[in-house]
Amino acid sequence: MSAFLSVRDLRKTYPVARGLFGRPEPLHAVAGISFDIPAGTTFGLVGESGSGKTTTAKMIMAAEDPTSGQIVVDGQDITTHKPTERFAFRRLLQPVLQDPYSALSPRMRIGRIIDEPLRIHRTHRDKASRESRVAELLDAVGLPRNAADRFPNEMSGGQRQRVAIARALSLEPRLMVLDEPVSALDVSIQAQILNLLRDLQDRLGLTYLLISHDLAVIGFMSTQIGVLYLGRFVEVGPKAALLTDARHPYSLALIAAATPHSRVPPVSGEIPSPLAPPPGCQFHTRCPLARDRCRSEPPSLRTIAPGHLVACHYAETTRRETEDA
Repeated sequence: MSAFLSVRDLRKTYPVARGLFGRPEPLHAVAGISFDIPAGTTFGLVGESGSGKTTTAKMIMAAEDPTSGQIVVDGQDITTHKPTERFAFRRLLQPVLQDPYSALSPRMRIGRIIDEPLRIHRTHRDKASRESRVAELLDAVGLPRNAADRFPNEMSGGQRQRVAIARALSLEPRLMVLDEPVSALDVSIQAQILNLLRDLQDRLGLTYLLISHDLAVIGFMSTQIGVLYLGRFVEVGPKAALLTDARHPYSLALIAAATPHSRVPPVSGEIPSPLAPPPGCQFHTRCPLARDRCRSEPPSLRTIAPGHLVACHYAETTRRETEDA
């Protein structure tokens, strides 16, 4: 299956000054990641805050320019796009963001919010065709057609996120970036939105990049999973392999946090500053199995099974040792 989105050695570095007169130092928010998303599938990016998930999403959405690397969407290298090309590209890719409360203008009616992309991209030039398209989109996301006349503050959080999804679908995109799409919603509503997204993917053949700190959400939605830590992948693999046979201590700790009565201890401490990452394996300061080699030698991301890659010197024994720790 060919990749609809292909990312190669993607990097984003910000110059950050320490103190008022300090010399800028590099902050490596994303430090060389690569992955592919075949058409019609979901790639889940998971990790703590500060791991580089949202920075990666911004670069793929062309909201941030990468420092280096390549992003190919449907055969187009978007890192070389000119501004006019980026405008046309936005019809191909649309985001659904974390907070439906701030993503929608409180001064605009729902119908106006959904048809705004149609007016900007001039895909439906007359009012009647835009109203018809809005009605179709409201149907698609499970909202009544009279919702078009309401304001966002008259709707619940779940209904607002449905409006955000309808707006994202208005231009018939093929790739959607879902950045924590349910984290701001009540637990009782989260499953409804996730089921809606899966149903839309099946019906429309959509490709998803899903970003979340919640491994339960990632596991429910994803075909493949990439675990990020300080801007680098520590483990990448098919969902089944990663959830049942994870080999990196960080992946195991994330799984344990989402699994009641897990034998694996949760990860302790806080993620280090990307301005001063630890030497060797960057996870060694929090790893219960760290050895001298881990403190001095960075592990490479290596294949341990077809499609399953791990950046750990001791990947072959990590799972057993972590459970016994």
